Amino acid sequence: MEGVMGILRLRVKKGINLVVRDWTRGTSDPYVVATLDHQKTKTKIVRGNCNPVWEDVLTLAIKDPKVPIKLTVYDKDTFSEDDNMGVANVDVNPYVECLQMGSDLQHLPVGTKLETVQPNEHNHLAEESYIIWNKDAITQDMVLRLSDVESGEIEVQIQITLIEDHRLNIF
Repeated sequence: MEGVMGILRLRVKKGINLVVRDWTRGTSDPYVVATLDHQKTKTKIVRGNCNPVWEDVLTLAIKDPKVPIKLTVYDKDTFSEDDNMGVANVDVNPYVECLQMGSDLQHLPVGTKLETVQPNEHNHLAEESYIIWNKDAITQDMVLRLSDVESGEIEVQIQITLIEDHRLNIF
């Protein structure tokens, strides 16, 4: 896989207090679109629920660590364009910094906290979360506050696995 430094598995768990976009029914039919570089993938649609549980795993290839993961929530419409229900970005740089530890990671016990990530202007975290070493991959569970919308959060887990023999001379 030329130019790919790692594989990102995004587990989209659930939405919390998403906005109503189907006013006649007082609900929404949400789904999440994940975009990274020129890749795009999406979850299933959960009908009639502003607190959907998706539990979908989306897979993307990381090529450029400077490009954030963009998550957009939409309301599925049958006869018109789907409505935007909010956007959240995830900065990939903290993961790359952890992966730069290279073979040193292999000697760490599973569950080791590699970094604490605070909410800031580069991410949409609702609260601090941790990047954790989990046997050949790093993971982070997080709640993301949606922007450009009145309310809503999505709960996700990111897992990144480094491609074997990839050199992290990207900075």
